[in-house]
Amino acid sequence: MKNLATALVKAQKAFGPALKTSTNPHFKSRYADLAACVEAVIDALNDNGIALIQKNYDCTNGVMIETMFVHESGEMLECGILHVPANKQDAQGYGSALTYARRYSLMAACGIAPEDDDANAAVRKPIIDEAALIDHLAAIEASTDQDGLKNAYKAAYTACNGNADWQKKVIAAKDKVKAKF
Repeated sequence: MKNLATALVKAQKAFGPALKTSTNPHFKSRYADLAACVEAVIDALNDNGIALIQKNYDCTNGVMIETMFVHESGEMLECGILHVPANKQDAQGYGSALTYARRYSLMAACGIAPEDDDANAAVRKPIIDEAALIDHLAAIEASTDQDGLKNAYKAAYTACNGNADWQKKVIAAKDKVKAKF
C-alpha cells in the first residue's frame, strides 16, 4: 500500500472544493451534485496514477456502492460499502438512490465536503473583494474553451466567499458562456 498511500496524499493536496452548483427546487437550496464531487477530485487522482472506481452490489430495497481506488502499481484500496434505500421501487427511485450513494461514498472516501453550507454562511459575514470578482467575471466571459471556462468559473465561485448574490452572477456568467460552446 506504500505507492497508493503516497499517491493519495499527493492527490488530496490537490483536491478542489465540491462546488454547490445544483439547486434542489423542493427545498430551494443549493448542493454539490455527483458531477461537482467527481470534478473536485478526478484530475488530482488521475494525475497521481489513481483510478476511481465505484462498484455497485445487488440489493433488493435500494443500492449499495463502494468507492475504490486503484493505483497504477496494482495496489487497491476499498473504502467500504454504503447502502442507500430507494424511496420508490422504480427506475427513478433506484437512479436517485444510486446517484446519492455515489456522491456520498465518494465524498467520504476522498475526505471532501461541499463548500460552506448555508448555516455557516449565515453565521459569518463574508469578505467580498468586488474588484476581484469583476475581474473573475471578465475572465469567465473571455473563456474560449471548456477547460478555460471551468478554471475561470471555479476561481470566481471561490472568490464569492459564500455571498449568494455574487454566486448567482458568477453562475449566470458561466451559463451564458457555456451556451456558446
